[in-house]
Amino acid sequence: MARLADVQGVTPVRYDPEAALPAAAETAQVLVPPFLATAAAVAMVEKLPQLRLVQLLSAGAEAWIGRLPEHVALSDCRGAHGGATAEWIVAALLAVYRDLPRFVRAQDEARWDYHRTDELAGKRVLVVGAGDVAEQTVRRLAPFDLTTTLVGRRARPGVHAVEEVLDLLPQHDACVVIVPLTDATRGLVDAAFLAAMPDGAVLVNAARGPVADTDALSAELVNGRLRAALDVTDPEPLPAEHPLWRAPGLLLTPHVAGSVPGTQRRAYDIAAEQLAAFARGERPPNLVEDGY
Repeated sequence: MARLADVQGVTPVRYDPEAALPAAAETAQVLVPPFLATAAAVAMVEKLPQLRLVQLLSAGAEAWIGRLPEHVALSDCRGAHGGATAEWIVAALLAVYRDLPRFVRAQDEARWDYHRTDELAGKRVLVVGAGDVAEQTVRRLAPFDLTTTLVGRRARPGVHAVEEVLDLLPQHDACVVIVPLTDATRGLVDAAFLAAMPDGAVLVNAARGPVADTDALSAELVNGRLRAALDVTDPEPLPAEHPLWRAPGLLLTPHVAGSVPGTQRRAYDIAAEQLAAFARGERPPNLVEDGY
């Protein structure tokens, strides 16, 4: 409330998405939903007759795409969570290559498990996604003396088109997937995608679970050909009986890449910037488009 109150032309109104909306909802032009897009939050759109913009606090917008009237724009929180997610990606790659999960298991058993590990230095990393998270990931990986290649929806300077991905995968030791979940990216990491990765390669999914075909990935992990680090799964949360829990060569975290102390502050800073542009009659910079 305090952060948005600083924005000229904006009057913030507190609400509870699970309760009756305040009287100001009748004239509200902007909705800032909770971080997690619950069914109750999405349903609020129908109760806001003057609504013109939904400003998200999350980078992912899949819960809202296609569910808003044509006259209501959607703006995400791109720029707020990229640094934390990129940090998780670097940590995951280091953990996999330096075999940290195995060492932790040995520590739990008070067992001195000396062995040589691989290293991140010198690796060729394909980053599928070319937005804020990708840029922050490339910057954080740079000190490790490796090579990064970016893939986006369309080709542009420094970025390959997604149509090239099957040709690029065999040339890379690891593939980091950080695309938004859309109709175009759902199932992007399928059996053919995984088969194009070289033996021993590492898949890192910090996007959304449905971007990857869970069965195809499980098969590659079980036969030991690939390794993976996942912060997201399909389904999510992952049921206790799901085979992914027991898949070899897998580092799994419960969708925590962006869950750090500064998340809320950065999210409201970005939201404030978007609302300031809207209040000035301008196009918010983070309006959601079907791309990456």
